[in-house]
Amino acid sequence: MVEKQGTDTVDVVTVGGGAATEPDAAPAVVTDPRSRRAILLTVSIALMAVVASVSGLNVAQPHLAATFDAAQGTVLWIINIYTLTLAALLLPLGAAGDRWGRRPVLVLGLVIFGVANITAAVAPTVELMLASRLLAGAGAAMIMPVTLSVITSTFPGEARSRAIGVWTAVAGGGGIVGMYLSALLVDVATWRWLFALPVVLTVVALASSVTAVPNSRQPANGRYDILGAVTSVVVAVGLTFALHEAPALGWAHPAILVTLGLAVAATGAFVAWELHTPAPLLDVRAFRSRGLSSGSVLLLVLFGVQAGISLVLYPYFQVVLGWSGLVATLGLMPLALLMMAASGLAPKASLRFGTRTTMAAGLALAGTGLALMALLVSADGGYLTVLPGLIVLGLGTGLAMTPSTEAITSALPDRQQGVASAINDLTRELGAALGIALLGGLLTAGYQSAIAPRLEGLPGHLARAANEGVANAFVAGQSAGPFAERLMSAAADAFVTGWQQAMWVGVALAGALFVFVLSRAPRTVTAPSDSSTEGTA
Repeated sequence: MVEKQGTDTVDVVTVGGGAATEPDAAPAVVTDPRSRRAILLTVSIALMAVVASVSGLNVAQPHLAATFDAAQGTVLWIINIYTLTLAALLLPLGAAGDRWGRRPVLVLGLVIFGVANITAAVAPTVELMLASRLLAGAGAAMIMPVTLSVITSTFPGEARSRAIGVWTAVAGGGGIVGMYLSALLVDVATWRWLFALPVVLTVVALASSVTAVPNSRQPANGRYDILGAVTSVVVAVGLTFALHEAPALGWAHPAILVTLGLAVAATGAFVAWELHTPAPLLDVRAFRSRGLSSGSVLLLVLFGVQAGISLVLYPYFQVVLGWSGLVATLGLMPLALLMMAASGLAPKASLRFGTRTTMAAGLALAGTGLALMALLVSADGGYLTVLPGLIVLGLGTGLAMTPSTEAITSALPDRQQGVASAINDLTRELGAALGIALLGGLLTAGYQSAIAPRLEGLPGHLARAANEGVANAFVAGQSAGPFAERLMSAAADAFVTGWQQAMWVGVALAGALFVFVLSRAPRTVTAPSDSSTEGTA
């Protein structure tokens, strides 16, 4: 039958053979193109607010330290506690949206997120700032899965694929765009104005979501899985904390070992319980499906590579080339813009060539981009030596991410689209943390190995400073007198050597993933339903 829901005309589909007792209790397909555009615009704005907040404060680290008289470790916690909370709560709150209604969860998340960002903007103490960022992460964990599950549960056919392409574009490139706007606000105003961007986006999304977003939810099977939710939080917190802190503390540090041990134990408990309980938060047997397994692994690796690239490029732009933070962020814009453009084109490619072929082609391009950055980069050649690799990498990641997201969401039934969306989002967050830890460690090891023979004959204090990192070497070079040119040249060359080693590892990962996708990814995917969870093998 057809129901009027706000301004939307929706086809109400009953589930499990019985009619719903209330209009918003069953999945609803939005047939009006204008209503779909309004929904897509609303969830894209909400998603942009969330992803812009992930990296926005990175450009304000010195300002945070000066304002709160905080150590570097505290400053990093102000930044990372948002990501940690977001990752920890994605799965439990994604499932809550499926059960309690996606619009109420979205609206509540936007309210919490907006209030938290306003509080952070005026926070007089570091304690209040940390609490505000934690609360913002909780609100973001309510928002992010809903923005995708609303699309996958209410958009039909090709419109669904196109909308996922737009969602992927915002999720993939929005962080870099948000970082650029944040850097611009820091330059023209103060760091507190960084929160103006997410607040404005939140207000716009909140005003629109009340009328534009349909209140879809699915009938629940059994009670909410509290034990599964708790153990999933422990897993996410443990893994995210370890990946964030290991580069600074070292993998053998007791805090890292204990945290990883807890995460492993919680993972075992989570899997055992989910296999046992009749109403699991996430049926882990779903990872046997080609779409969920291949899509998750691909996103894990690609977001890891993207985060690792940003980690490598910022020191290159700011230290080696001497760019400001604003110009350095602008240098990443080709990657973001081409990724967003390719994400929008990917649904057409998937429709014509198939999901597996499109994912594999994107991976091949991404690997080629990494190889170009390894082959062409030089300390003297400047930005033009990395631009070709950025262009090809942006096109490849955008082309691969959209069909991967669609494969993940198509692998789970309608009643678990919030969970599917949360898996998609959590994979991205963990991939970014893993990429920073892995590629950052490779870069550091490669740099220190390459710098050692170049430091012979330099005074001890200069050699020690250079061995700590390229930024330290350039700072020491400012007062190194006759040794300055040799010191900074050696550091720049060693950094490029470490860069190349990290990029070749990325190429190897892309190659292995290419083989995995060809053997494992589904040829095509179909829209989720409560009776089918897989596309064509």
